[in-house]
Amino acid sequence: MTPAVRAGQAPVLTVTLNPALDLSTSVDEVVPELKLRCDAPTVDPGGGGINVSRAIARMGGRSTALVALGGPTGKRMCDLLAEEGLPVVRLDGPGETRHSMAVTDRGTGEQYRFVLPGPEWDPIDVRQALDAVVSIARPDGIVVLSGSNPPGVPAEFAALLAARLWGTGSRLFVDTSGAALATVAAGRDAPVDVLRMDEAEGQGLAGRDLPSRADTADFASELAASGAARAVIVARGADGNIVASPEGRWHAEAPPVRVVSKVGAGDSFVAGYALGLARGWPVPDALGLGAAAAAATCMTPATELCRPDDVARLYAERVVTPI
Repeated sequence: MTPAVRAGQAPVLTVTLNPALDLSTSVDEVVPELKLRCDAPTVDPGGGGINVSRAIARMGGRSTALVALGGPTGKRMCDLLAEEGLPVVRLDGPGETRHSMAVTDRGTGEQYRFVLPGPEWDPIDVRQALDAVVSIARPDGIVVLSGSNPPGVPAEFAALLAARLWGTGSRLFVDTSGAALATVAAGRDAPVDVLRMDEAEGQGLAGRDLPSRADTADFASELAASGAARAVIVARGADGNIVASPEGRWHAEAPPVRVVSKVGAGDSFVAGYALGLARGWPVPDALGLGAAAAAATCMTPATELCRPDDVARLYAERVVTPI
């Protein structure tokens, strides 16, 4: 059975505080000093939560995207999201929405990514964002907080949101990095439902190397047992993804595909996993859908995300094993 044909889904709300208008182009060769004549750019709305919503839609799911937008770039982002048919709740951002650029060197196939920081937030902006999420979140739904914090947003934002949602019935999924990840991992009073990180981030939190799948699973189990999260997911790159949850521990193989661009692969994984759980699937099946969506996104150029047929095929071929 393909992912798109299973009926029924809990509400999903994605949250993007630091969206970006993604430009992607290519040149013959990336070299210093010279003017580099680029191809006409591809333009997509980007940012962690936005990419999660876009990928969910491509897999036949539904979500609402809460996005902080500002200025003419924010208006353009809104228009692009409307063209994709995504339900959007606009949160007025404090300044102009940022840009990002991905440039592919055709000679080597290497991709260079340039990401701007975004506008500065103040405490009032932060409070309004928290209030907006809590007011929209459904007690039977999933909230996905994905992507970087804009300047001025404290590392504690995810932890503050977890505290506000605690006891409401909403399940909070967090995919972040750096100080924000460390803050969630250190939390105990209001654990998130799902915390995702990559292998390097996991090793940084663990304070040790995680050479084997069992090592990664043990770390994920330790972090979950500490009270930081109900379930912990660690992406091991080409070695797949591992989840430790109260239901068990599993590893999903990374499907062997030709990698064209990795942009959005992590967000697509989160989309697949969240959509699987929103549909009431068992954890191993949700993990398999996440792995399929991530691999399918790697097959597409620039900032394009997963194609439905690729996701369905890779999901049907999934290899998920208990640890």
